[in-house]
Amino acid sequence: MANALDPAFLTVPLAHRALHDADAHRPENSLPAVRAAIRYGYGIEVDLQASNDGIAMVFHDEDLDRLTYETGPVRGRTAAELQRIRVRHSREPIPTLRQLLAEIAGQVPLLIEIKDQTGKMGPTDGDLERSVAAALDGYAGPVAVMSFNPSSVAWMAQLAPAVPRGLTTDAFLASDYPDQTGPEFEAHCKNLAAIADFDRVGAVFISHDWKDLNRARVSELKAQGAAILCWTIKSADDEAKARRIAQNITFERYLAKHP
Repeated sequence: MANALDPAFLTVPLAHRALHDADAHRPENSLPAVRAAIRYGYGIEVDLQASNDGIAMVFHDEDLDRLTYETGPVRGRTAAELQRIRVRHSREPIPTLRQLLAEIAGQVPLLIEIKDQTGKMGPTDGDLERSVAAALDGYAGPVAVMSFNPSSVAWMAQLAPAVPRGLTTDAFLASDYPDQTGPEFEAHCKNLAAIADFDRVGAVFISHDWKDLNRARVSELKAQGAAILCWTIKSADDEAKARRIAQNITFERYLAKHP
C-alpha cells in the first residue's frame, strides 16, 4: 500500500506544468518555470514523457512540434538528443526528471504525471515507470505520482511502493479518442470514468477535472478517505467553486492564494 500524501499536497496550491509564462521566458514544464514556482512558494505539477532510451523527460506533449523548434515524437529521440533541444521561449533544453529533482531538492511538493505511452490507456511496457522509480529512489522531498493510465500507476506500485500514487481522472469520453473505436474501447472508457481501478493500484488520491467534481464517484472516494485534488483552475472564481469539493488545486494563468 502506498504511503499517504504529504500534508503539503493538501495545503500548497500546485502550479500546473510549473509556474509557466511564455512571455516571461518560463515555458511550461521548464526549469525557469520550476524556479519561479519555488520563489512564489507554490507546489509544482509536471508531466513526463519517455525518450527513445527510456529516460523520463519533463515534457507534456507526445510530439516536439508545439513546444520546441524541432518536430517529431519525443520517443523518437534519445535523452542526449532531447537535451540538445531548446524549449520555445527559453534558453534551456528539455530537462530530465533527475535534473528537475535536483532543482527542487525538496523545497516544495512535487506532483508528477506520467503521460500515457499507449494512446489508448492500455498496458504499458514499464520503461518510463522504471526510469521514474530509479530517479525517485532516495529523493527526500514531498513527491507523488499519478497517471490517467491505471497501468502506469500499477507499475509504480510495484517499482516504488513507498511513493504515494493516484489517478488523474475525468469523464473519459470515448469521443475524446478519435483513433480508438468500438464497444470494447467504449467499455474501457466507462471503466476509467468510474475510477474502478483506484483500489487495485493502491491509489490514495485522485486529481480530477474540476468541471466534473460533482460526479458521484468523486464524493464516494472522498467519503472513503481519498484525497481529492483537481485540475486545471484558471481563475480565482473557479478556484472557489472547485474548493467546495476538492482539497487542493492545480492552477495556471493566475496566482492562486496560499492558505
